[in-house]
Amino acid sequence: MDATEEISQENAFYDRNGAAKIHDRIQKRQQALAEDAERRKDAKKSHSVREEKSEYFLRTFNAERAAIQELLTGCSGADRPVVTQQLEEATAKMTQLQKFLNDSVIFLSQYEIRVAQTALQKLQTSLSETREEALPKKKFAFRSRTKAAEKGSDCPPPPETAGSGVTKMDGAAVSKQADFSNISNEYLTKKSEDIQNRDVLLTHLTNCKVRLYGSPSTLHLKHINACEILCGPVATSVFVDHCSNSILAFPCQQMRTHNTTDTQVYLHVTSRAIIEDCLRVSFAPFSWSYSTLDQDFSASGLDRDRNNWSQVDDFNWLAAGTPSPNWTVIPEEDRKTTWDP
Repeated sequence: MDATEEISQENAFYDRNGAAKIHDRIQKRQQALAEDAERRKDAKKSHSVREEKSEYFLRTFNAERAAIQELLTGCSGADRPVVTQQLEEATAKMTQLQKFLNDSVIFLSQYEIRVAQTALQKLQTSLSETREEALPKKKFAFRSRTKAAEKGSDCPPPPETAGSGVTKMDGAAVSKQADFSNISNEYLTKKSEDIQNRDVLLTHLTNCKVRLYGSPSTLHLKHINACEILCGPVATSVFVDHCSNSILAFPCQQMRTHNTTDTQVYLHVTSRAIIEDCLRVSFAPFSWSYSTLDQDFSASGLDRDRNNWSQVDDFNWLAAGTPSPNWTVIPEEDRKTTWDP
């Protein structure tokens, strides 16, 4: 073979090799484009599904909310048996609606969750006010048993009642009957028969230790300072407002906290904890125990195996990927484990 033929064969070899490499690159490029197109298609489909779920949630939520409001409106002027039945139905629907929201948070935006939570809170307030107006409880009031109270004549008069079981404080009517109100330096307890399936309100307490044994429907804590409040499983929501320098412990379905500072929360929550306008709030898992806790958990319907105590949403901190500076986890070595002697 002469030199010309050898060069010709060598060129042919390189041409075939180069063509093969070009073909391989084209195939890889086409495969990459196809995979990218598939990813975009999946992302678009996922976004579409998310939007569909969100739209379904809003339609269903608003329809159920309207149905509950209609039940409450129907209580006006109705006979007591009818009122009782409608309030029971409204309470059951409220529990179902809260669960529906809890199950939907995975695909809802923070804004949608916040709007729904606010609507539920307003509905719960309306339910409580309707119950008190239509089915007033026996009026009662607690007084602090301090040394000043023992003097008798120096003791201030108890809060006035303003009709329909509503307590007056400083001349202003409070929307809910207070279970403990305006008390300082006291050890306060309530048994299961006092709070079971009831809305419980603690307000204007200072330097008190409170033990609530049982399973209330909801728990409201307002204007609490330097207190230790322990409560059994709350079937629906705990609402905390203007709390400072305190320790709280309870299981619940949802916790909503406003205007709270320097407070520890030992929490079992099956949905999520939400804070707003709060500073230096810290969390740890619920650790209080008492003899009938198991029965109260069963009565509340809460899932003991599901605890999202460390999943806290701060509505004042929307920076994605950056932890909120307004709450922390209590280090294990600093957590309270002994509650009562």
